[in-house]
Amino acid sequence: MATPRQQRINPASVPAPKKTQGKNSRSGRPGGRPPGVAPVHKATFGDWVAGARLQTLPLAIAPVAIGTAAAYVLTHDEGGPGWHWLRTLLCLAVALSLQVGVNFANDFSDGVRGTDRHRVGPRRLTASGAAKPRTVLIVALAFFALSALAGLVIVYRTQVWWLIAVGAAAILAAWFYTGGKRPYGYAGLGELFVFVFFGIVATAGTTFVLAGTVTLESWLGGAAAGLFACAVLMVNNIRDIAQDKLAGKRTLAVRIGERASRIIFTVLVLLPFVILGFFVVFYANAYLVYFALLAAIPAAGITLSAKTAPELIVALRLTALTALVFGIGLGWAVAF
Repeated sequence: MATPRQQRINPASVPAPKKTQGKNSRSGRPGGRPPGVAPVHKATFGDWVAGARLQTLPLAIAPVAIGTAAAYVLTHDEGGPGWHWLRTLLCLAVALSLQVGVNFANDFSDGVRGTDRHRVGPRRLTASGAAKPRTVLIVALAFFALSALAGLVIVYRTQVWWLIAVGAAAILAAWFYTGGKRPYGYAGLGELFVFVFFGIVATAGTTFVLAGTVTLESWLGGAAAGLFACAVLMVNNIRDIAQDKLAGKRTLAVRIGERASRIIFTVLVLLPFVILGFFVVFYANAYLVYFALLAAIPAAGITLSAKTAPELIVALRLTALTALVFGIGLGWAVAF
């Protein structure tokens, strides 16, 4: 039975209990999202474009440009057609699709491993929860498939069937960089594989597809392109040294330490200009490629003195820009 005091309380004056979020809440957690935890927004088109890491695409364009120029000179001097437009575009499609594919594959693999949990760079689709891991994996495999399809068309047109093995090796190298049970990127071998596949193989392979042989220009140009690719990977890993240590990712930067990594980056980004000296001797316009130092030197200076992650991101972009200017500029100088 209610007491006289309880009988005098107006029910309308009693505040209604707050509704709790149940299993149908946006957070997906019984009882709602814990205090202080920001909501996770689904990935937008812009997020997917960012996930492709367009700033790394120059690393795919540069070797194709150099390899194409070397092939053009060779076939032109022999009175051949000089330029296989379709094969050139197919080589570019292989390189670009492979680059984007490996970027999404890294997003997926590092995300499911928890490596990106404490990253300080641009957010990743998988680790941030913006996209389902399965979706990111499907996108990565789709780009690998596009690369393989373009490669098969090249094989059909050239009738060089062993190129299938080279393409398969490139795709496997792209996947096992951070994928699989024992990714080689976690053992400090990333720079080695990047130099081989995004430098030597991409450049010499382009020349071979277009001209049926490989020249000294291809090997040296491929080495230069590979060094730039290694430099981009190195500055990226310098930025993530502390986080990679926590995640057990033993990149080359983690193994040799921050100071040595900064010095090696400087060597990697400047050594291609030593290789350029060979081209200056034999090609009249090759000296103009030294203008790429306007981006390379600031990249080296920033990396040597950087104290924050955003500074290293700027250095990464400058390095990619250097690779693009160097590759296209050298290709133009060799061909014309």
